[in-house]
Amino acid sequence: MKLNYHPETDSLYIDLSERPSTQSREISEGVVLDYDADGKLVGIDIDNASNKVDLKKLILSKLPGKIETAAA
Repeated sequence: MKLNYHPETDSLYIDLSERPSTQSREISEGVVLDYDADGKLVGIDIDNASNKVDLKKLILSKLPGKIETAAA
C-alpha cells in the first residue's frame, strides 16, 4: 500500500494494490474508488485532501509488513 500526496493539486491517492484500475466510481464529492477488472478495490483518490483528511499526522499501528518512507 502506498500513500501519495500531490500538493500542486491537493490530492491524495492511496494505492491499495499493484493491479491496474479498470473502472472508477465517485462515492462522494471528490472521493473516487478505483477497481480492477475483477471488481476488487485497488485505489482511493481524494481531491481537496487537505480539507477532508488530517495530512499532518499519520499513525501506523501493528502493521505486519515493512514500512518505508520516501522523500517529498
